[in-house]
Amino acid sequence: MRIAYLHGGSIPSFFANGVHVMRMCDAFAAAGHDVTLYSMPSACSTCSTCSTCSTCSTCSTCSTEDPYTYYGVRHHFPIRLVPAPDFTPDGYRHRAADIRALVTDGPPPDLVYGRDPYALTALADLAPFVYEVHQLRQDLSPAGTEEELLGMPRLARVVVITHALAHDLAEKYERLGTLPVLVAPDCADPPDPADPTNAPQLPGRPDVPRVGYVGHLYDGRGIGLVLDLAERFPGVDFHLVGGTDEDRTRWEKACRSPQVYFHGHLPPSELPAHYPLFDVVLAPYESKVYTWGRLDETGRWASPMKVFEYMSHGLPMIASDLPVLREVLQDRVNCLLRPPGDPAAWAEALGELLADEALRRRLGDEARRQVLDRYTWRRRAEIVLAGLDRTGTVGRTSAFGRTGTEGSERPA
Repeated sequence: MRIAYLHGGSIPSFFANGVHVMRMCDAFAAAGHDVTLYSMPSACSTCSTCSTCSTCSTCSTCSTEDPYTYYGVRHHFPIRLVPAPDFTPDGYRHRAADIRALVTDGPPPDLVYGRDPYALTALADLAPFVYEVHQLRQDLSPAGTEEELLGMPRLARVVVITHALAHDLAEKYERLGTLPVLVAPDCADPPDPADPTNAPQLPGRPDVPRVGYVGHLYDGRGIGLVLDLAERFPGVDFHLVGGTDEDRTRWEKACRSPQVYFHGHLPPSELPAHYPLFDVVLAPYESKVYTWGRLDETGRWASPMKVFEYMSHGLPMIASDLPVLREVLQDRVNCLLRPPGDPAAWAEALGELLADEALRRRLGDEARRQVLDRYTWRRRAEIVLAGLDRTGTVGRTSAFGRTGTEGSERPA
């Protein structure tokens, strides 16, 4: 199919939504689809000014790097960067009109797919469309923007990342009746064979275990718990990869352990080389998980990409025992689950893993097996498009209807 993918964020950026969008477009291309991504130019999170970053040197979160190299995707699908005149609803609607003009100027798409409600609304009459949403949107204006989108006749499917979000979306829009809601968790690519000549050199002691955390350092990500564990395990080195300069500085000031290393944000393409260097990895989410600047709280619906990346590398993981994570994670099957508010329980789990190599191997092997079997980006791309023919018509009786963690369609 010819797919127009509509993204309301910027490419490249340090935000996780950019990783998700690029991985999905790469997977669509790998499956043989002709996909074009419509995104925004890189944006500076410090000043919130949209720019092409050709002259910006004030913020390390801006990047001039080639997006295919930055994200490490395999296919060079077309990317059209369409700026917004300002970051207001009127600005986003103006941008949506510009995207429509670009799309209608070329061959018509068979399917419109995206996470940008404003642009999807503007293009909803051009082709059947799929709306992917990762949280209950409270930021749209006017208030009925999403409801209008979900009521449009050419809606083919709504893709969500967790059953918790499917439930809450159904409850919020119960008055709309039946909607084709599909649950498809986030994913990870199988890692390429490690090249020891390209392995990064981590600071710290060469003869002690390494505990890793990869991801942002926002509130709710459990960084305080990581620092607590570091104080309890002075004989272990802790490595935190990710985070804005501001967040990194804040947590470095709070850290009292000399064997904790903050590596800051790295391009997504560089992360796979770091995972094999860790003996144990952590996903210490709190019950409330915030996005950048505490703009949104998404803990109830999260499907963290880093959890699947940990699993794809076969790493033994300790994760927070939260209902939404239990949609994928099972204690003592593919990880150890511990209450996020119980540092002593996390310390017990970490001590057990460090002392039991067989347990580490068993958990990691099963985690890797599950990713390869259920949670690759290519499989996700096939799942979210299954039952859609070249005109985007959904075959609701033949594609899904089964229960399970991923790939299950249910009425909303």
